[in-house]
Amino acid sequence: MGDYSKALEFYEKDLEITKKALPPNHPDLAISYNNIGHVYNDMGDYSKALEFYEKAHKIKEKALPPNHPELAMSYNNIGQVCRNMGDYSKALEFYEKAHQIKEKALPPNHPELAISYNNIGHVYNDMGDYSKALEFYEKAHKIKEKALPPNHPELAISYNNIGH
Repeated sequence: MGDYSKALEFYEKDLEITKKALPPNHPDLAISYNNIGHVYNDMGDYSKALEFYEKAHKIKEKALPPNHPELAMSYNNIGQVCRNMGDYSKALEFYEKAHQIKEKALPPNHPELAISYNNIGHVYNDMGDYSKALEFYEKAHKIKEKALPPNHPELAISYNNIGH
């Protein structure tokens, strides 16, 4: 747990083997790139994380239909890194792309949509647009109230976001 160099070592070995075994745009390569991106993101090396997330995303774009949930995950990862880097307009762009896919693919009260609204709300909060942030936090909260039991910890987080 938390041994990033060890994680990178194993994920890079995985990538090396996968590259030899599969064609260059095979979706399994995207998984390898994504895993490496996650480690770099956790380490705080956001430019490296972005590099690997973008490699994964390019493969997914070629291999999957445009509204596939894996693309939403990919947009979300890139949005998270952009937010961590302080590039809020880009983060918002990618979070919104992820949200559009989720809206088409999921029922209206699915918890994934609440996560999406929260992510967008966080960016608006970071940008100092508190009324816009509140709008998205409240949308997330409404979904959580319908989808989760009344004592679920996610509701507490939701109240915290709204009160923040």
